[in-house]
Amino acid sequence: MKVYMVPTDRWYIERTVWLIAGVVLLASTAMALLVNRLWILGVIATGLVSINVAFTGFCPVGNVLRLLGFSPMLGSDKPTRWKFYFMQTDSWYLERRIYLAVGINISVASIIVLTYSPWATVFTAFVGGAMVWFAATGFCVMANGLYWLGAEPRLNPESLPSARCTECPKSGECLGGQPILARSEAVRFVEPPATASPSI
Repeated sequence: MKVYMVPTDRWYIERTVWLIAGVVLLASTAMALLVNRLWILGVIATGLVSINVAFTGFCPVGNVLRLLGFSPMLGSDKPTRWKFYFMQTDSWYLERRIYLAVGINISVASIIVLTYSPWATVFTAFVGGAMVWFAATGFCVMANGLYWLGAEPRLNPESLPSARCTECPKSGECLGGQPILARSEAVRFVEPPATASPSI
């Protein structure tokens, strides 16, 4: 069974966003447990931003990182007036589904913390730790679950037919019409074996 792993050769925008979000989740959860339960609002804010990114592609943290010189791997190629960073929203590919699932899950868990039991912070702490781990190692349990269920990955194109050749007719379908070389520096291309010309 293939494993979904994102590139970890450099700190591109999406990977750095996952790290920052994970740290915010862990810090907000710890403050909610140790200081005041209202600190869980930091988790809710992170969840709402994540849901917004999934639907609109706009990420405020991603835009700050772009100003600091970070480059995206899932950035939209549609021109914007101020050259804002927008994540691709042309289809519900795997990484976009991660933003939506994480946003909904941590928001619901945070509401449970505020209205019912602080024990729900166990879940928000787990998600925060998982996001830090994802950013550090490239591996995510939930992402692999989505991958095994058939979600289209865009940060791991080596598992797709289009990773074998830039001329593959599936490249537009698999990678949203973007050139693979611009999508990931981590992808290694293998030239197809030369075929002998037929003898006459």
